Amino acid sequence: MRMTITGIGPLLEDIADDRGTTAAALGGLASVPLLVWAAVSPLAHGIAARIGVERAVGWSLAVLAAGTVWRSLPGGSLSLWFGTVCIGAALAIGNVLMPAVVRRDFGSRIPLVMGVYSALLSAFGAVGAGIVVPIAHFEAGDGAELGWRIALLATGAPVPIALIVWIVATRRAAARAASAGALSGDPQGDFLVTSTGTLTTIRRGTAGRRVWRDPVAWAVASYMGLQSLPFYTLSTWLAPIQSSHGRTAVEAGVDVMIYQLAGIAGSICLPLLYRGAMRRWLAALVPVAIGVSVTGIVLETGPALLWLCIAGFCAGASLGLSLMFMAIRAREQETASALSGMAQSVGYLVAAAGPVLFGLVHEFSGGWGAPLVLLLVFGFGQLIAGVAAGRERFVFRG
Repeated sequence: MRMTITGIGPLLEDIADDRGTTAAALGGLASVPLLVWAAVSPLAHGIAARIGVERAVGWSLAVLAAGTVWRSLPGGSLSLWFGTVCIGAALAIGNVLMPAVVRRDFGSRIPLVMGVYSALLSAFGAVGAGIVVPIAHFEAGDGAELGWRIALLATGAPVPIALIVWIVATRRAAARAASAGALSGDPQGDFLVTSTGTLTTIRRGTAGRRVWRDPVAWAVASYMGLQSLPFYTLSTWLAPIQSSHGRTAVEAGVDVMIYQLAGIAGSICLPLLYRGAMRRWLAALVPVAIGVSVTGIVLETGPALLWLCIAGFCAGASLGLSLMFMAIRAREQETASALSGMAQSVGYLVAAAGPVLFGLVHEFSGGWGAPLVLLLVFGFGQLIAGVAAGRERFVFRG
């Protein structure tokens, strides 16, 4: 799913040249999915309550495929922006519901499963960032380049496959539940749960409203936003930064891919790191390493490859921590769904400001130093949020 948005950053200059504008002006394009996530995420809990988690995720994949095609249609800017909005809405539903699904089906293995899930997000994000520039500049038989539209279309290639796999998997789960016995109702009216515990339809309760008044939920939401902001900012602006340092367009795209690939290691290692005293302090320590590595990248101090790997590794760990907090800071499945919707709505609203503010500060200052200071300020905020989110407390029981 992340492939469809991580390919935008490496292609910013190509899109800007084609549309007759500047890369800084198009920085807002990378923020569109985040703004849509902020708007749609609170609705995901209610949608799942009406049609079921499985159908909600399935429809989100279908809309994601349609949005990817729409974004690549020739013509004016309308298709580019509208397709991006559709992509953002689809991703919002999937992003919100997956932590609740993990809470439901993998209660005893949440750190491991969320680590694998966030690792896959990083892996496909890296592939998306790495393939778009070579595809865009690949010369067809007539000598003309394929262009950025085909490159962005290619990032949606795995979506139909994911939709088919999801449909098959959910139908098999439903068949197993039917053979095991009829659905049994929860007397509290919050859930319908199969006797095997593998298929759940969430009914609307009060968690969706109450979660907005809970301090633990706000700690998780703050951490989600403040870890997402530097990730999406770098995903958008790392290629232009590296190009200004003398890297070619292809090399800068590879740098973005390395940054994304390193996130896989961070996500995979999360279950190993999140132990003992680190359960309390890991969320606060990660942004410190991110700040040091981003400073090294922007100021060209030391080996760029090392800084890219450290920044990516910590970004992957931060993402895994954020998603894990949405599951482990809730005691019930409905609460996990409501917390995920609230945290991702607030989080992505904060994150959406990153690429735009970074671009504006860069345009006005004419360099990368002032935007770097901006990122470091937000990094300090992530540290504070990590201290709060790392405490062993639970939503509605804090």
